Amino acid sequence: MLAVENISKSFDDEAVLQPVSHVFREGETTAVVGPSGCGKTTLLRLLLGLLQTDTGAVKFGSEKLTRENAARLRLRVGYIIQQGGLFPHLTARENVSLMADYLGQSREVVSARIDELAALVHISADMLSRFPKNLSGGQRQRIALMRALMLDPPVLLMDEPLGALDPMIRFDLQHELKAIFARLNKTVVLVTHDMHEAAYFASEILLMRGGSLVQRGSLDALLDSPAEAFVTDFIRAQRADPRLAQQ
Repeated sequence: MLAVENISKSFDDEAVLQPVSHVFREGETTAVVGPSGCGKTTLLRLLLGLLQTDTGAVKFGSEKLTRENAARLRLRVGYIIQQGGLFPHLTARENVSLMADYLGQSREVVSARIDELAALVHISADMLSRFPKNLSGGQRQRIALMRALMLDPPVLLMDEPLGALDPMIRFDLQHELKAIFARLNKTVVLVTHDMHEAAYFASEILLMRGGSLVQRGSLDALLDSPAEAFVTDFIRAQRADPRLAQQ
């Protein structure tokens, strides 16, 4: 479904992403984890075609992502950022339907899809008529998820989608999102700095540092067979495992 082959990126001769290759397995969630500035968001923007790779290629199936086909391939991807990224001058419904309207889908099709997605993420008709400023943080993220799913893309890219929420709302949304991912069978790439969140959502974790991919695997693999001391130190710092918390 989605793969990167030896991709890298530099800005002003400073490498922000060292060459990395990975296949994101179809229908599974992969978490990209690491400290601030390690290249997580850059990787996501390269996957989306918002940045061009210096080396290597991003592939959707057998098709290489290029400047020429980026707009078309982007329709196969839902993208969610921290705090939702909703347009403040549009209602929630208008935010959700933005791309479908742009593509000329009929009012009936759009309305039916919005109703389906609202039921999925537990958003009421009243909330759909509100502007983003009149929605809570959790509601805004639900609307952002609806917008990302509107065209039923096979891939979801999520950049710290829950990072700005308070702990109780974040906890509830984590459970809801995991259930939605399982139900929809999407290929999900989730960027987070939180190892707890990564382990909860993902079947595979990519741990990054300084633009490099340090290790990939399950949480157990990272705990039991760390590639280097940084892996253990990063997990211990977050108390992501009782064995480490007791040490």
